[in-house]
Amino acid sequence: MMNMWKAMVVLTITGCAGRSGAPLTPALEGTGADAVYYIYVGAESADLLHRIRFGPTGMDLDQTTPVGEMAVETEGPHGLNVSPDGEHLYMTTAHGVPDGKLWKFHAGPDTLVAPPILLGNFPATLDLTPDGLYAFIVNFNLHGEHVPSTVSVVYTPDLVEVDQIPTCTMPHGLRMAKDGLFVYSNCMMDDQLVEIDTRTFEVSRRFSVTTGSEAALLDYQVGEIVTGANGITRTLESFSDRKAMEPTCSPTWAQPTPDGHSIFVACNKSNEILVIDRDNWTLERRISVPGGPYNLAISEDGKILIASLKGAGKVQFFEASTGKSLGLVTSTTTLTHGVAVTPDSRYAFVSMEGKGADPGKVDAYDLQEFQLVASIEVGQQAGGIIFWKMEPIN
Repeated sequence: MMNMWKAMVVLTITGCAGRSGAPLTPALEGTGADAVYYIYVGAESADLLHRIRFGPTGMDLDQTTPVGEMAVETEGPHGLNVSPDGEHLYMTTAHGVPDGKLWKFHAGPDTLVAPPILLGNFPATLDLTPDGLYAFIVNFNLHGEHVPSTVSVVYTPDLVEVDQIPTCTMPHGLRMAKDGLFVYSNCMMDDQLVEIDTRTFEVSRRFSVTTGSEAALLDYQVGEIVTGANGITRTLESFSDRKAMEPTCSPTWAQPTPDGHSIFVACNKSNEILVIDRDNWTLERRISVPGGPYNLAISEDGKILIASLKGAGKVQFFEASTGKSLGLVTSTTTLTHGVAVTPDSRYAFVSMEGKGADPGKVDAYDLQEFQLVASIEVGQQAGGIIFWKMEPIN
């Protein structure tokens, strides 16, 4: 009965906390915003989907919706994205029996379009083709042995999984190139950047991000591991064999630039961001960071790169064309996670998980001054975050 009740709530709810007349959480010294922005964030340990409103005087929780189907189980909203027309919100829940799911909501009322569909084990980050017809979702496969996993491809109008593409071990941090022809993700345990052709649903190129061995991988077979600077590979024979080959970069995010020339890769373990030349498929440069880069985002005008530094509890801003640091700010709580940028390249929003029973938070940053301008508490383990829309001030 409890499980049925939770499912009914999700299917019918229009937000358990809409606008209640409460004032915005005050900005630190005024945000300078000349529009109102809306952002979605998922609270993974609370099974909550929050919509945040941000304007000239601060932030508030515009709407909060409980998600999931099992009343006694944490299902973990993880990845979020919005359709190009702004009509639909897509969300992955990482936990399930046995696998996680993809959910499709009407953005705004935040009601389900259809029942969620099963994907692979621990589906995480997702992105959409520019026409919104296909979603690509990494099946992170956090639990169990470190074995190769997949990227799911879903036809969004009918919410049907049409393919699972074998890629690597612990795929993570997937983002689409601006032209929509290729999508990029990483392999945290295999130290790879993977390129997938969105027309053929096949891996088109691989790049080793192993420290000191950054180079194109040729004739690679899923399940092999790079063991030398010349791209030498061998097939793993056992789980213990895998454990002995620890990654040196452990990439967590791949972010193509708007002009399509480069891809930024966050090396969570080696504390650096790699810049890969997309045309020549070579290492362009390295950017050192204070600790644990996790998620990346780039402004729509291509000028500013934003990195959540999960290990350091900070957010860093860079000049995208040179890698020069423009600002380094300590977050308002621990474990920085996701990054979302407004389409006018004016603000960045960063989710933070918090620790233990601490609430999650979302911080707002001015991308002209590179300073914190507002912050708000949300559910525990805030992770996936995505921009929805902006409106003029009435």
